[in-house]
Formats: sequence, structure tokens, C-alpha cells
Amino acid sequence: MVRSGKVSERAAKGPEWSYAPVSGHWDEAFRPSGFPRHLWRHLAVSIRKMGFAQLTRRWEVGRQLIQANGVTYNVYGDPQGRERPWLLDPIPMLIGDAEWKHIERSIQQRAHLLNAILADLYGPQRLIRDRHLPAAILYSNPNFLRPCVGIQQPEGSHLHLYAADLARSPDGSWWVISDRTQSPSGVGYALENRLVGARTLPSIFNQGSVRPLAGFLEQRRIALQQLGAHRSANPRVVILTSGPHNETYFEHSFLARHWGFPLVEGADLTVRDNSVFLKTLSGLEQVDVILRRMDDSFCDPLELRGDSLLGVPGLVHAARKGNVVIANALGSGLMETSAHMPFLPGLCKLLLGESLHMPSVATWWCGQEKPRRFVKEHLEDLVLKPMASQPGRHAEFPAGMTAEQRQDLWRRIEADPDAFVAQEQVSLSTAPVRTATGIAPRHVVLRVFASWDGHSYAVMPGGLTRVSTDATSLVVSMQMGGGSKDTWVLGGAEDASGRASFTAQTAPVEHATALPSRAADNLFWLGRYTERVESGVRMVRALLPGLSGEEDFGATASLETMVQILNGMGYLPEEFSSFSLGQTRWHLERLLSHMVYDPARTSGIGWNLNNVRRVAWPLKERLSQDTWRVLQQLEGELSNTRPVNRESRLLAQINLLDRVIVTLSSFAGLLMENTTRGYGWHFLQIGKRLERALQTSELLLATFGNGPFDLDPAMQTLLQIADSSITYRSRYFTNLKAEFVLELLVADEANPRSLGFQLATLLDHMVHLPGYQALAEAPIPKALAKQALKQLRAVSCEDLAARDAEGNLPALEEFARQMKGLIYDISAALSARHFSHLTTTRLTPSF
Repeated sequence: MVRSGKVSERAAKGPEWSYAPVSGHWDEAFRPSGFPRHLWRHLAVSIRKMGFAQLTRRWEVGRQLIQANGVTYNVYGDPQGRERPWLLDPIPMLIGDAEWKHIERSIQQRAHLLNAILADLYGPQRLIRDRHLPAAILYSNPNFLRPCVGIQQPEGSHLHLYAADLARSPDGSWWVISDRTQSPSGVGYALENRLVGARTLPSIFNQGSVRPLAGFLEQRRIALQQLGAHRSANPRVVILTSGPHNETYFEHSFLARHWGFPLVEGADLTVRDNSVFLKTLSGLEQVDVILRRMDDSFCDPLELRGDSLLGVPGLVHAARKGNVVIANALGSGLMETSAHMPFLPGLCKLLLGESLHMPSVATWWCGQEKPRRFVKEHLEDLVLKPMASQPGRHAEFPAGMTAEQRQDLWRRIEADPDAFVAQEQVSLSTAPVRTATGIAPRHVVLRVFASWDGHSYAVMPGGLTRVSTDATSLVVSMQMGGGSKDTWVLGGAEDASGRASFTAQTAPVEHATALPSRAADNLFWLGRYTERVESGVRMVRALLPGLSGEEDFGATASLETMVQILNGMGYLPEEFSSFSLGQTRWHLERLLSHMVYDPARTSGIGWNLNNVRRVAWPLKERLSQDTWRVLQQLEGELSNTRPVNRESRLLAQINLLDRVIVTLSSFAGLLMENTTRGYGWHFLQIGKRLERALQTSELLLATFGNGPFDLDPAMQTLLQIADSSITYRSRYFTNLKAEFVLELLVADEANPRSLGFQLATLLDHMVHLPGYQALAEAPIPKALAKQALKQLRAVSCEDLAARDAEGNLPALEEFARQMKGLIYDISAALSARHFSHLTTTRLTPSF
């Protein structure tokens, strides 16, 4: 228990705790008199001594940790952006040991009860036949999946993870306000809250015996492996997600990284011979257990929802044959309806032989005449909900309606009474929350989790506490801008609910062959987009000083050189040649500024950085936390508002790009050092080398292939962009000569910025791809890469630097165009061979 010492209750009161509990609601921390409850006394005193300013600094540290870790909750159409940062209050929610034991026992009982009901409704349906449960509750519920009737579940368990939302009544009693049985979310967020919360208030956390959460997560991992133990000694478990647009995608990737299970989408899986397989680079690998994180009706477009593009055709039949275990079982969303709540006390006695330990919030299903009469008589005091959650249907509050609106509501109820459930309006308890102006009460809901361990249900010692947006709102929703709290269960020895309940086993061994094709595709494009960002930054940084004409800016590129390179890269409009000098400077300045700051400009730095984020997000479980933090820092640097003053804007952009280059180097270094040398690593490097080769070819064309001109300033800028100026000066003790520049940037395979280095390294990585060594005939991507390298090695830099009668470099232009064409062909061949499972490539190498 947290030590309270000899500090009086009055000492907890002060300016920061000018806290008034909300009348008519139980307050978790304070009595109606304003004194802290015994459990909260030490925390209240500690925060008062800390002071509001220090608490705010701690909150800011926690907020920065959340941002650095990329903890988000996706909200569609959110004005703050689709990926809303997770909101965590620094003041934890406290629950005592004795109270927790009651919650734990009640949740275990409820999980067993709902699992038994599901087993009957998808099995013999005795509860319907013997009229213990109205048939309309089952057959009119859209979440009842008829194709899943009769599917046998291992150990008879339909619910492998169950969650209940709890609220406290004004007299201090707990009740259940909703059940989450389909694919409950919040476990990963609860653990992230603990990791951040413990660092936000370390001294207070360490002084109390707060029960840990890690044991529950480990037990959950082992339980998932055990589900497939009857099929394999080393069962393959995957986490099925609907993709990065899912509201809780952070949690999907968090758990995948924490447990070491592959995170897959429906397109990554296929059903063959009534079994489920994961599409990997080396072929199909059988899947034994699927932890699904999408609604069950979307999981199989063949037998469930035909318009789903997220699921796996044939998945239901594979489960019916017993060749794959799905957690939670398909159809378990049936028990999320509130319509079953009035029947739970009787069903508990019938099925478990005991009374229900924790009541549900008072509920009336309108499908029965007597409850319907009660609802009509007390309509203004109740909340009306649809029997099952459906798009376009939501809770309705008659108390806030006009008489005409209430009449319309009642007509709809009478027309379809089975579809409506009425509930008592819940007087949610409050807890102290840090706000911008001080400590204030907010309504809270506690989500508690129970996991099947093969024998019983183990309950996470804590859970996810969510808070409302303001003291007057009883809506506790992350979508509506609500926040969360870390939940501390204080005191009591850790038991089975905090530890794994059976002997720990080694996690499934993920060999290099177990890389899903989609992950390889994203890693390939992560390498390419990262290189595009770096190439763009280096080019803009080299060209920007040319706008000033001042040596203080280190200008190496003249205005003429800027126009030549940008025009060769295709960035300037056709009418640019007719601009005056003033118009030219203004247009170039505006163009380069947009390339830095405008994320909507295609091929600009911001646009490519957004694509880095887009392809990195589905790989979050494969990237180290340090790598992700550097990516967050990179985004933050480029999101700064551009200065208004011209001189300060130019200097600010140059300084910004200098910082970005350093951050990019950190990002590339972390990718290099922290990525396992498996197939994913090779695809990351292949993408990087292909893109750098392409960018080098385009720069060569833009610099040398744009008509006759003075080559010296263009070559100087080219060397600066390619970060090879020092190498040139140290190797060639002479002025700039085209053949030497080309030798350094084209033929020198020891220069990491040269075209030859990219192609040679590309070929080295291809040797390690699956099947490339075993095949008698070289695969098309490898054959094309060999052809490009052979062609490069055969070329003479003196020939490339030779001018014709008009001063052009035709050999170089032709060579650069051939290299670009081959690079595009290699990229297309790689995509066709490894990333597409629908068609094969038509590309054939020409020798």
C-alpha cells in the first residue's frame, strides 16, 4: 500500500487542490467534505508538495514520451489530423487491493458466463429452446453469424480476451455498463500508460506497491501459443489487422512488437486446402493461430460480409475444419449487445450455479411487453440504444428531446421493439485530472481485461481508465477527445492474475523466410522514399545560397546553374525562359521554399517525408523505438512555419536543411544498425540503392544533358549535391574536369555516392534474396542488375565527357537515359516477382 505517513488530510488541500467533487457523483479521490480518501492521501500530499507548475512539467515530459513513441488513436475526419496523439493524464487512478479482488472475481465470473452463453448459442441453442433467452435477441441481432454455428472451439473457449467497461454508482458500488467480446482494445494502451506514467511520477510510483502489468502480457502471449500447440510444436501466431487506418492501429503494432508475432493484413493471408497460409518471400507458410483485430463480419468476404476488402476468403471454412484457431472466435461480437443484460442474473444461476457478483447497469429490452411499458412510462429518465451497434444508429437521450421528438422515438420503438434497449442514465464517478487551469474533476470509466489461460480467466491487475472531456459531460470516448489514466492497483501479493499461469515457453522463432511480402514491399519503399528525402534536401541546400549572391551564405551555385539544374530536373515551367531577372529570382525562391515546406507539392521534401511516414507506419513493430523517435523528430523539424522576412527566411531554410541532414543521417544510421540482416534488410537496402542510382542518373542528365554551357559551376554544384567535393579535391589535384567528375560519380565503385557503387551493392543484396542462388537461370531482377553493371563497367568516362560540334555531351545523355530505363525495369521486375501475387512480370532482359 502507498505510505501515507503522518500528514494530515487537511495538508492535502491547497491552491492546486482547490477541488470540488461534483454533487451527486462518487468521487474516487475525495470525500464530499473535500478531504482525500485514505487510499489517495499520500498521492494528494505528494502532488501538493510538487506544485502545479512541476506537475505540468511532468505532464509535458509524458506528452513528449507519447509523441516520441508514436502513441496515437486514429480518428476519421479529425481536424487535428487522422493520427491524434494519445492523451494521458499524469494523475493515476488508484484502486485498493480489497476492492480489486471483488472486481477481479466479478470479471472472471462474467467472462466464464458470456463464454458459456456463446458456446450454447453457436452450438445446441438450449437457452433458446428452453426459453431462458428470447429467440429474437439472437436471430434479430446482425452480429449473430449463422455460418459460424457449429464451429468447434479449442477447450470450448470462444472468448480468449474479454473486456468490461465499469462505472461506479453514486453509493460507491461498481457495475458493468458494457461488454467487449469481439476484439477488445486497450491492453497495449494500458501498458503504454504504465510505461509513461511510471516515468512521469517515478518517486511516487516506486514508493507504492503497484501491481505490474507485464505478467498479464506474458501470460497472454503464452496462451495464444498454446491455442496452436495441438497442431505444431512451434505454432505460428499472427495478428490480423485491418491496416494503418484502424483507430487502434498503434496497439496492433505495439503488441506485435512486444510479443514478436507478425502483424498482417488480409491480403497477406490466403486459404489453400482448407488451411490458412502467410504469404512470405520464400512461399506460403501455414498459420496456426490468428489474433484478429477487426470486426468478425469483415474477416471473410466469401461467407460473411461480401463487400469486405479486408478479410481472407475461405477463413470461416478453415476454422470450421479446425485448421486454424481465431481469437476471439468469429461471431463473439454477439455478446456486445446490451439486450442480454436483463437475463444475465438468471443465466448465471442456470449455467454457473451462482449469483452474479457484479450487476449490470439497469437495462430493459423493449422486445418484451412488461419492460416496454416501463420504458414508456419512464422514457425521459432513460437512454435508448440500438440492440446492436450499426452504422448510423446511436444512443438517444429523450430527456433532451422535444415532446414531438419523443413521440417519434416511441413510434419507432413500437414499430420494431426488438431493436431497442433502454438503460438507466449512468452517474459516472469522477477523479482528479490535470487541466490547463488546475486540478479538476472528470468522469471516469474503467475498462478491465480478462484473458483465457487454458484453464480459467486471468485479469489484468489494473486496466485502462478513460476520462471525459469536461466535468459536465458523461460521454467518455477517445473519439470525442477524451483522455486516459494509468491505473494502479495498490497492495496485495501478485498472484496468477499478474503472472503467467503456466511454464514459460520460447516464442515462435521467426526465421528470415517469414517476412510477409507486404512488409518487404514497405521496406523496399522505405529505402526509396528516405533516399528521395535526402536527395531533395541536398539539392535544395546546394541551390539556395545562389539566390543571395552573398559569399556569407557559401554560395557555389550561380543563378544560371540553378536554372540549368532545376530545368533539367523538370521543375520549371516552359515560359520560365521569358522571365525577367526579378521574376526569375522570385520564382526560384518560391519554388525552393515550396519544395521544403509544402507537403502537398509532389516530389517535394515534405511530400516524400509523408510517404516515408506512410510506409513506415505499417512497419512500426519492425522499427526500433529510437528509429521511430528520430522519424518523429524529422517530421517536427519540417513542420515549422516558414519565416516571413526574406533574409531571415533564406537563412532559416539553410539552417533547417543543415539540421535535417544530420537527423536524416541519424535515421539512416539507425536503420543500418538496428535492422536485422534478414530479407527485410536486403529489400531496404535494395530500395535505397535503386533510388540513389536513379537520382544520380537524373542529376547527371540535368547537369550535363541540357545543351552547351560552362560546365565548371555546374560540376561544382553537382559534386556538392553528391557530397563528393572533398573526395574530388583529395584525389585529383587539378581543376574540375568532366572526365574526372564522371569517373568519381559514375565509374568509381568505391565511392558510396557513385552510380557504380549503387549497382554493385544492389547486385550483392540481390544474391541474398530467396531462391536467387538455387535457380539455374538468373531471375529477371538479378539479370537486369547484372546487365546494368556490365554496361556501366564497359563505358569510358573520356567518351562520356566528349563534346560534339555543338558543345553537347551526347554519349553521356544516352548513357544516363539507358541507366534510368534499366533502373525502372529492375524496380518493376522486383515488384512483379516479390510484391505482387496476382500477375507475373512481362519484362525480359536484353543481352
